[in-house]
Amino acid sequence: MENDYSITYHSAIGQSAWIDLLRLLKEEAVSDIRGTPRLKTRAGRGYWYDQYRVASKVVDRYIGEDTEELRERIAQHEAFRAQAKRRNSERSRLMRILRAEGYLTADVGTGQILLAMARSGAFRLGGTLVGTQAFRMYEGVLGVQIRSDLSAQTDDIDIASFERLSIALHDQAEPGLEDVFADLDFAPLPSVDRGQVWRWQQSDRQTLVEFLTPSFREEEGIVPLPALGVSAQSLHFLNYLIAEPIQAPALYRAGILVQIPRPERYAIHKLIVAERRRDGTASQKARKDRIQADFLIRVLAEERPEDLSDAYRVAMEKGPAWQAAIDSSLRRLKASKDILGNLRS
Repeated sequence: MENDYSITYHSAIGQSAWIDLLRLLKEEAVSDIRGTPRLKTRAGRGYWYDQYRVASKVVDRYIGEDTEELRERIAQHEAFRAQAKRRNSERSRLMRILRAEGYLTADVGTGQILLAMARSGAFRLGGTLVGTQAFRMYEGVLGVQIRSDLSAQTDDIDIASFERLSIALHDQAEPGLEDVFADLDFAPLPSVDRGQVWRWQQSDRQTLVEFLTPSFREEEGIVPLPALGVSAQSLHFLNYLIAEPIQAPALYRAGILVQIPRPERYAIHKLIVAERRRDGTASQKARKDRIQADFLIRVLAEERPEDLSDAYRVAMEKGPAWQAAIDSSLRRLKASKDILGNLRS
């Protein structure tokens, strides 16, 4: 299978608008700090919390993992709070530019769900948007136009998170995601494991929201995600995809700050997933997986070859099962196979 398409980039105006929107959303994320920012260390990693008092109770609201960028924003949180009105107006202006420039935007149903989940803290608490909904956002990350046949909207919204992180944070989505879904007319779908719901379906639009988590065991079972207040289907290979995620704006209303995988990891992971879906009813999804991987590999080879090379190397070093799945997909993608081969040589 070879794909015939050219790579077309968005204008400098559009790319600048996207970058500015992301910056403003990150400022917004720390502008509502109510108390005193506190840095806590768990298992050798630092996590920032907004510590404040409600009556006699001390609340620790998770802000994010410790990075130099987050430290700088926290140091300016009071100034960001004072700029809220101006920032909201500017975000709306930037969204108008992005729509005019032809950037992919979320449909109303998807946008409503992502906005409600963001307000509850789902992405702040480690939730990472994966699948085609994440792929569409690489338009802004890479500044490249994504054709409709590569990015057709689906009714599925997949959210992945690490079980260990969810336990370690000692914070929870508020309101709980079960309440969020009930308000949007979602019903839980039955699970083999009684009481552990990991999928919700919307009655009028048939939108399906699924929660996933990496499996570090031989089996792929259902496990709890305490921070999100839901359960999740554990899957092999998923830890590679959602390690070191990035933030990006979902283009709906004035923008929504979400978390998505790094594009280079998304590309290599899709090569693996395609092999798991090679046979039966999932074969059409396998073809879509390879098309998305092929597109990203070609773009990244031009824009971020070092990142692509590192992601490929890390995956290939994980063992024979990973190598076999990647090599099998690449046999159908000659251009991508040549690109990755040249990066390794």
